[in-house]
Order: sequence, then C-alpha cells, then structure tokens
Amino acid sequence: MKAKKHIGLALFLILFISIIYIILAAKPLNKEYSFTPVWKISTANPVIVESDNKHQSYFHLGQTLGYFDADGNISLYKTFPAKVSISNSYYATYNSEAKNTEFFNSDGTKAGVIEASGFPYFCNDLIYVFLPGGCSFSKCSDTGKVLWTFEGTFPITAFVAKSKYTAVGLSNGTIKVLNNENGATEIDFAPGGSDYPVILGIDISEDGQYIASISGHNQQRFVLSHREENQQKIIYHRFFDQDSPYRTIVHFSKDGKRVFFNFYKGLGIYNLETKDERTLELKDKLLSIEETDDLTILLGKEKNTYTVSIIDNTDTLEGSFSFTADSAFIHAADNSIYLGKDNSISKISISRE
Repeated sequence: MKAKKHIGLALFLILFISIIYIILAAKPLNKEYSFTPVWKISTANPVIVESDNKHQSYFHLGQTLGYFDADGNISLYKTFPAKVSISNSYYATYNSEAKNTEFFNSDGTKAGVIEASGFPYFCNDLIYVFLPGGCSFSKCSDTGKVLWTFEGTFPITAFVAKSKYTAVGLSNGTIKVLNNENGATEIDFAPGGSDYPVILGIDISEDGQYIASISGHNQQRFVLSHREENQQKIIYHRFFDQDSPYRTIVHFSKDGKRVFFNFYKGLGIYNLETKDERTLELKDKLLSIEETDDLTILLGKEKNTYTVSIIDNTDTLEGSFSFTADSAFIHAADNSIYLGKDNSISKISISRE
C-alpha cells in the first residue's frame, strides 16, 4: 500500500510541476510579417491605360521609363536612347550635350524647357540642372526657368534636395546648405577627421536642423550634426574600420527619428531620441532606401544580384530575398512594396500575422 501511495504522490507531483512549467514557460508567439503577391505586370509590351488614380509612381528599367498606379495600370511608357532623369512629377531624356532640354509631366504633357545647359535632375517636384564642369548647379522653376545658381570651385560629390533646403557635399570635404527660396548659403560646414575629406554621402532632415554625412578616406567616418543658429555642432560621430571607395547613401527616416547610413559591409542606424546606434551586416552596395508605414526597405546590389532587405521599426532585420536582373528598382507606399525587375513590375502587400 505504501508503494502505491508513493507512486500516486509522484505522479501528482510530476503532473503539478508540468502544469506550473507550462504556465510559466508559455509565451505568446511573435507575429511574423507576411508578403503576399497582389499583381505582376509586364513592361515589355505594356497595355497603356489612362489612370484615375492621382498617385502615380515612376519606373526606369533599362532603356524604358514610364508611370504606373497602385492597381497595376501603366499610364505612360517610353523608350529612350541615352540618359533619363525621372521622378513622380517629371521626366526628361537627354544626351551628353544636353541643352535647352524639354521635360514633361507624368501624364506625358510638356512641362517646360530647362534654360541652362547641363544634366537635369528631378527630386519629386523640385527641378535642378547640373552645369558643365561638375562644380555648379541651378535650381529651376516648374517651367524650367533658372531661379538661382550655386557656383562652386570644387567637384560636387554628394547632393540632396528637400522642400526647403538643398544640401551639397564637395570634394574638399565641405558641406553647404542652401535656402531653396533664394539660393543663399545658410550653412558652410566641414566634418573633417580624415586625411582626404571628400563628402561621399549626405542627407538633411526635413526641417533643416540635422545634417548627416559620410566623408573621407583614411579614416572614413559618419558625422551627425545639429544646427545651432548658423553653425553646426557635431553631436555624434563614428570612424569605420575600413574605407568604402564609393559614394554611399545616408537617409533620415520620414518621421525624422532615425538616420540610416551605409558603410563598407554594414548599415548603421542612429536613433536621435534614444541616442543609440545599431549596426546590421550588409554585404551588398546599397542602392536605395524606401519606407512603408512600419518598415524600411533596402535595395542592394552585388554584380548582377539584387537583394531586398526588410527592417522593422525596432531596427531588426526581418528578412531578405535576392534575385538576378540587369536592372531593378523598389518603391514603397502604405503597406505595399513595388518591385521592378528587367521587364516586369510586381506589387507585394505586407501584413503582420
């Protein structure tokens, strides 16, 4: 009888301990991101459809360009023999002797003629032309008339345009911030810290308060500075173990809380609120950064292999996938990404389940 009591007590204790363990150890499953194909369209022989959707995204694949909407309708399609500059608002094709360049709205109607000789550049609805010699550029009106000109003596090695400010990085290591209204130089700043102080990547926050850059060779570094009156105060910097020989990407997030910067084999993410930095391994050369409502999407390239990487708002790499192509692009809007590859465009919906 005693043996039976001991067996019963042992079974009870095992069952009781198991239940307690399950209760204590149980954790809710982490939600995972799901990527669902919505549609895929061909750009080889597209059907042109007049779209009622006001939001048009541009594409540039090989020697083709055009515009499409969120429903997969291609509203404009063109081939071109030489070079192109394109944004969601304008496009222009040109050659190495660009002069009096016509440019067009996204619906194909003529917008104007860029008066200055040089290479056009569109950033959303902002219009610029880079002048011969590589040291100067002009900002133009929506009809192509020159509004003001920045005349430099050193080659322009980095450039970014925002609604109120234009920032330019030069080969001598200088950063200049210009007021878009009149072209006046509001900031003249040199991050320094390297033997060869060329500016390789730059971005400026939407309000013009922060400038982030990657500069120099031997030693190359990332510098984040804050505007105090008309001076820049360095608030964070980081030297890299190895220099990258290429121009690189620096990017403030849409909410202005983080800044991303690409360096040799890595991606840095600095949080302006917590003052913390996180580093992710990134083997490919970064081509572009896009943002959905909750995610940051990276497009990188190594030879003819492209890689799309997904980062959530906790700066965690959620996943990546790769493909081979001669040309590719990625756009993001709401909770969808649009992936262009050679002669096709796909829409992929993102959800968390």
